[in-house]
Amino acid sequence: MSGTNSPEAVKKLLENMQSDLRALSLECKKKFPPVKEAAESGIIKVKTIAARNTEILAALKENSSEVVQPFLMGCGTKEPKITQLCLAAIQRLMSHEVVSETAAGNIINMLWQLMENSLEELKLLQTVLVLLTTNTVVHDEALSKAIVLCFRLHFTKDNITNNTAAATVRQVVTVVFERMVAEDERHRDVVEQPVLVQGNSNRRSVSTLKPCAKDAYMLFQDLCQLVNADAPYWLVGMTEMTRTFGLELLESVLNDFPQVFLQHQEFSFLLKERVCPLVIKLFSPNIKFRQGSSTSSSPAPVEKPYFPICMRLLRVVSVLIKQFYSLLVTECEIFLSLLVKFLDGDKPQWLRAVAVESIHRLCVQPQLLRSFCQSYDMKQHSTKVFRDIVNALGSFIQSLFLVPPTGNPATTNQAGNNNSGGPVSAPANSGMLGIGGGVTLLPAFEYRGTWIPILTVTVQGSAKATYLEMLDKVEPPTIPEGYAMSVAFHCLLDLVRGITSMIEGELGEVETECQTTTTEAVSSPAQSSEQQELQSTSDQMDKAIVSRAVWEEMVNACWCGLLAALSLLLDASTDEAATENILKAELTMAALCGRLGLVTSRDAFITAICKGSLPPHYALTVLNTTTAATLSNKSYSIQGQSVMMISPSSESHQQVVAVGQPLAVQPQGTVMLTSKNIQCMRTLLNLAHCHGAVLGTSWQLVLATLQHLVWILGLKPSSGGALKPGRAVEGPSTVLTTAVMTDLPVISNILSRLFESSQYLDDVSLHHLINALCSLSLEAMDMAYGNNKEPSLFAVAKLLETGLVNMHRIEILWRPLTGHLLEVCQHPNSRMREWGAEALTSLIKAGLTFNHDPPLSQNQRLQLLLLNPLKEMSSVNHPDIRLKQLECVLQILQSQGDSLGPGWPLVLGVMGAIRNDQGESLIRTAFQCLQLVVTDFLPTMPCTCLQIVVDVAGSFGLHNQELNISLTSIGLLWNISDYFFQRGETIEKELNNEEAAQQKQAEEKGVVLNRPFHPAPPFDCLWLCLYAKLGELCVDPRPAVRKSAGQTLFSTIGAHGTLLQPSTWHTVIWKVLFHLLDRVRESSTTADKEKIESGGGNILIHHSRDTAEKQWAETWVLTLAGVARIFNTRRYLLQPLGDFSRAWDVLLDHIQSAALSKNNEVSLAALKSFQEILQIVTPVRDSDKPETPPAVNVPVPVLLGSISGPGLNRPFVRTDSIGERLGRYSSSEPPVVTDELEDLNLWWAAWNTWYRVGSESTKPPITFDKLTFIPSQPFLTALIQIFPALYQHIKTGFNMDDLQKLGVILHSAVSVPISSDASPFILPSYTEAVLTSLQEAVLTALDVLQKAICIGPENMQIMYPAIFDQLLAFVEFSCKPPQYGQLETKHIANAKYNQIQLFAPAEWVALNYVPFAERSLEVVVDLYQKTACHKAVVNEKVLQNIIKTLRVPLSLKYSCPSESTWKLAVSSLLKVLSIGLPVARQHASSGKFDSMWPELANTFEDFLFTKSIPPDNLSIQEFQRNESIDVEVVQLISTEILPYANFIPKEFVGQIMTMLNKGSIHSQSSSFTEAEIDIRLREEFSKMCFETLLQFSFSNKVTTPQEGYISRMALSVLLKRSQDVLHRYIEDERLSGKCPLPRQQVTEIIFVLKAVSTLIDSLKKTQPENVDGNTWAQVIALYPTLVECITCSSSEVCSALKEALVPFKDFMQPPASKVQNGES
Repeated sequence: MSGTNSPEAVKKLLENMQSDLRALSLECKKKFPPVKEAAESGIIKVKTIAARNTEILAALKENSSEVVQPFLMGCGTKEPKITQLCLAAIQRLMSHEVVSETAAGNIINMLWQLMENSLEELKLLQTVLVLLTTNTVVHDEALSKAIVLCFRLHFTKDNITNNTAAATVRQVVTVVFERMVAEDERHRDVVEQPVLVQGNSNRRSVSTLKPCAKDAYMLFQDLCQLVNADAPYWLVGMTEMTRTFGLELLESVLNDFPQVFLQHQEFSFLLKERVCPLVIKLFSPNIKFRQGSSTSSSPAPVEKPYFPICMRLLRVVSVLIKQFYSLLVTECEIFLSLLVKFLDGDKPQWLRAVAVESIHRLCVQPQLLRSFCQSYDMKQHSTKVFRDIVNALGSFIQSLFLVPPTGNPATTNQAGNNNSGGPVSAPANSGMLGIGGGVTLLPAFEYRGTWIPILTVTVQGSAKATYLEMLDKVEPPTIPEGYAMSVAFHCLLDLVRGITSMIEGELGEVETECQTTTTEAVSSPAQSSEQQELQSTSDQMDKAIVSRAVWEEMVNACWCGLLAALSLLLDASTDEAATENILKAELTMAALCGRLGLVTSRDAFITAICKGSLPPHYALTVLNTTTAATLSNKSYSIQGQSVMMISPSSESHQQVVAVGQPLAVQPQGTVMLTSKNIQCMRTLLNLAHCHGAVLGTSWQLVLATLQHLVWILGLKPSSGGALKPGRAVEGPSTVLTTAVMTDLPVISNILSRLFESSQYLDDVSLHHLINALCSLSLEAMDMAYGNNKEPSLFAVAKLLETGLVNMHRIEILWRPLTGHLLEVCQHPNSRMREWGAEALTSLIKAGLTFNHDPPLSQNQRLQLLLLNPLKEMSSVNHPDIRLKQLECVLQILQSQGDSLGPGWPLVLGVMGAIRNDQGESLIRTAFQCLQLVVTDFLPTMPCTCLQIVVDVAGSFGLHNQELNISLTSIGLLWNISDYFFQRGETIEKELNNEEAAQQKQAEEKGVVLNRPFHPAPPFDCLWLCLYAKLGELCVDPRPAVRKSAGQTLFSTIGAHGTLLQPSTWHTVIWKVLFHLLDRVRESSTTADKEKIESGGGNILIHHSRDTAEKQWAETWVLTLAGVARIFNTRRYLLQPLGDFSRAWDVLLDHIQSAALSKNNEVSLAALKSFQEILQIVTPVRDSDKPETPPAVNVPVPVLLGSISGPGLNRPFVRTDSIGERLGRYSSSEPPVVTDELEDLNLWWAAWNTWYRVGSESTKPPITFDKLTFIPSQPFLTALIQIFPALYQHIKTGFNMDDLQKLGVILHSAVSVPISSDASPFILPSYTEAVLTSLQEAVLTALDVLQKAICIGPENMQIMYPAIFDQLLAFVEFSCKPPQYGQLETKHIANAKYNQIQLFAPAEWVALNYVPFAERSLEVVVDLYQKTACHKAVVNEKVLQNIIKTLRVPLSLKYSCPSESTWKLAVSSLLKVLSIGLPVARQHASSGKFDSMWPELANTFEDFLFTKSIPPDNLSIQEFQRNESIDVEVVQLISTEILPYANFIPKEFVGQIMTMLNKGSIHSQSSSFTEAEIDIRLREEFSKMCFETLLQFSFSNKVTTPQEGYISRMALSVLLKRSQDVLHRYIEDERLSGKCPLPRQQVTEIIFVLKAVSTLIDSLKKTQPENVDGNTWAQVIALYPTLVECITCSSSEVCSALKEALVPFKDFMQPPASKVQNGES
């Protein structure tokens, strides 16, 4: 007011007032003098006031009645000009607020009169307005009068006045209420004692109200009265009123001044008691009316709904609900129910339209909706208003489709039909291009032939009504088609948007509040404050619980209706934008339900989106079954109301963008995807991407749908699980339009991003996602069973993708994830399981390479968890999966090998799990991994895993798929052992620590520590495991593997055995070596003798290996040799062990059984091993041998006690120098002194074994057939060769028994024949006199013995005779080869070499024993020369035996197998006799040689007069040489025997004489031809005999007469015989006449003649005194007979006769005296 209060303004006012009054007086001067006077006095009054008062305005106001009076009078003149002037003046006064209450009353009365006279109506209205707006002086009756005045002016005939009056009324009404508001403001701070209002019984009880409030109350009350067509209480003087205007006024008051009604009980009372009943009453025509019902059908005519009123009523209702909902809960329930009813199909179109608009107004006020929900839906026995609104909208939309609006025939438009038959209103091409490039019509909904355009009715989020604003229309407007649908559509969208944004906002607040308060509470220090905090927290919690209940109820109430409507709209929508909005609404609802945990509704919305994504009627069980409980029969029953879920219509109005195959077990043709399907799919992706956290179990729906879409679109998984477009494999290929082709990469990308975003999900949601993928995958697996169709790999691929992006928390999902993938790996469909394996291995590799926190190296549990599925894959039997598994292992090794740590056992386990039957490529790959491990990773793995490496390598050796792998794995075992050797110290330390730790654990748990080879230290156990593995391989069925393993085992033990503790050797010997020997022995003895045709492929097998038995033989050989070598080289280690002798026995037993095996190779090798352990083949333990560590010269640490001392870990103090370690068992070690006795026992055990082997192997078999086994020569040779060395150790106790045993073996061994096919290699050719090596060995053995006896003590010499016996037995072989049992043998010496059929099958050839016998003979002679005088030799009649033995060849002479034999026999006999005879003479008295003499005589006899005939081809020279041998014998007799006749038995001498006599005669056999006769006669021999005979017959030295007699007798016999022969010859000659005599007779006579001449020669040479006279007489008596022979015809006889006669000249002498010489 400062403007009017300023002095200038006041001054101006005063001036204006004065000028107004002057003007007035001027105007009225003529016609209205009283007025003029009043005006003039007024001027004076004004001046006076101005002069007297400082506060001019206040003074003016006090006197305003008087000041105003002139002007009022002016108005009363009813002169227009004056009236106007006065009104203007009054208005000026009013505007300066100098009008008092009284003055104002007067002014109003004056205005009323003017109004009644219809003067200056507009000016009146203006004045009233100024009067009421400038100040508050007008009250009560005056005010009501002013208001009535305006109303009255409203109903004039003048349109302008009417409208101005209407505006003024509106303004005045507003002013009245504004005053009240201002009044309340002023009194706000004054606290009043509220007066108890008695139940508001008196509706005019306004006594409690302040003035302005009272006015407002009265005004409002009367407005209600007027609208209700009742008389007003306060607005006295109203003449007429319209309902429409009244309703508008009511609406504006309610809308503009809600606080008045809310703050004042009186006003609230008016609302309840007056306004609501009024509205309800006015609504009744609309409620009762049914469109199309004829009046006759109802008893009374129904008032027709009236658009202006109805529309205004709805506006009022909107305001009531919006502003006073809290006051009018019950009333609003009625209003809302009415609204819902107005949507019914039987209401007029305009009514439905305005009802929808009203509902839209509600829908944009989420808080209001929330209140409805709290007040009605959540109360018992109350209408579910909110639910009904939503359902009504749904039904409304449905009804629009089902009942096509009249006047618009249903039209169906297929997409791209270019508008044929569309509504005329739509331009032919409205410029909207469809997805597929075709032309679509206006945006519209189309369903089952009903086409409804979509109009743009409002901006999103605001309810801008069209028909509710048509206040000027009286007739109902025509509603354009689609308007109601579009508004209803927006209602739904705004409803969803409002609810969701509201609830999500509140949810967010609650969550943050809860978080902050709880964190505050937790961290708050002081006790008291803590309790307060907790208090507030619990309050907030309660509040949150309440809020949540409301939210849930809201969603529960509306979701069914929303879903029904949205689904239908989605199906009907042909507009991309509309579709987008619908989908967005469904998506936000789904997300909201998810957040609130309302599973059913969430799933229902998701199902709707899913169904929209798939082709119509697509059979996807998950969509039809999971929600069946809720959507039974596809309709939701909502408290008795049934809302149909309209299933998608089949005829599509959409561009088809893709054709593909459905994912089903049975192929079913193709399905089509439209652009709308793709749009839905994108929404689905969006839902999953943005709201994955709240999807929970409905991931199942989402993923199942996506899987089907992906399948139809032909997306296939690629590495990492991302889906890329790929061709479908079978059936009509997927057809995609270019539009989709460009979309596919985007979709695929979104799909990938969807799963990438799983890393932001919380753990529970992630589990839901994984579970959904797993069950989806299980379905895909079920579908892929039993057919080889391409399976759906969506789930597997996405599991992989999810796993990869969630590596940072892989632990929580690893088990379900890998557990499922392992199941997939076992699926029969190859593509399916291939992907399962791909996913699993990718995850494992990614998991291992991921940068975990803490790193894997510090999180062993996680590492094992990651590797575990790799191990689990081993239980899958499909080779392709195992290949993947192994490739994964290989890659892990290559990338992570150094950091596997505790994961090693798992990784190694995978390699070891490959079984034999799993195919070559698998085994090869697994083996590749193992090779990599052995070459690169042994140093990086924990030592405890080394044993597993050994086991795995061993298991590969046993695989029989691929020989090379087995062999290479044996090589790996060798490398591993090398590694153990090099890193021994470190490994040992680590293993010991580990062992200690485990031991401790075991003790704590109270269990026994259990590991193989337990008592041995851990490092030794490792070696033992290695040995045991190799041992297993040594009995593999394949020879090559056995061989390789055997060599490796023995090399390893040889090279590295020194690292073992001495005590461990015990285990090596018993558990490894002997165990192996047992198994090999068993396998060899039971091996198959069938011939193996070829070694697979084209490999030829050598005949020495062509049966399993022969192949096992090789193994046996190798094993035995290896064990023997270890015994030999490590004896110094083994002997202190305690049970060495037991081990020795076992070893000997093995050697024995091998030696006696019926296999030449094995038996021979056994002997070689025997030789080795007896150290015959001495393996010198020197530094260049690889078996032992090099001798390093280091000082030996002091021994800590006896070496075998119990409890000692090692014999030496350990030091770190490798030299000292190696020197541990080197040459510098003090020698181990073993007990002599024990040593002897070992040797005697060896002797017994040797004896058993010898006697068993050489004993002839009882029966013979083709397969009889006869030991080979090399075997026998080796056997015999062992004896000399063995003997050296046992000679001290070697007695006669043992010698006997030896003899038997030697004899048998030499007797063994050889097989004819081996003979060319063993037998010397016939002409060579060579010994076989066996024979050499036998002689060597005897030689060793005799040398030992020679230098041995006396008691040993009794063995000489036995040795002679043995040798002589061999000598006999020269003529009588030994028999080998009953075996038929060919004697090689009986025929010329080339006549033998060497290769006659299964024939045995006896050896040529001649050289052997001859050598034996030489040995005998040699030995005899040395030992002839030994007592034993004399006592045991050795000489006699020698002679007896020689008698055989000598008697056979030419019949001997070999000519050399008898010649050697003779020379031997001569040598022996030259030594033996003197000995015999020496012992003549003892009689020890008595039996020898006859033997000797017989021998001479048999030899000199042999019965065998010389061979025909004997040359003269030969014959003469042989004769000279005979002569040597006779010479021996003459020198060694006859001279000592007195020491010799007489019988013997007599025999000798007879023999000589016989020899001198030559009665030869009669078989000679004449040509040979002169050769064959042994003249020299005869001569020698004669000479000897004569020499001894007529010697002077005849000691006894008996001897002389014998000589004489011999001579006379000789002569007599000659006489007889000659006589017989002469006789025959005479008888034969001319016939020549038989050849032999001629020969004989020639002999006799020669003998006679020889005899005479001999006699002449003899001392005359030695010749008996008788003898001479006999000689001379021959003469006549000789003379008689002269007549013979044979010239040969004649010449012989001549020679015989010539000596007789010596007898031609004159007769001498009577006394003859020679007579005694």
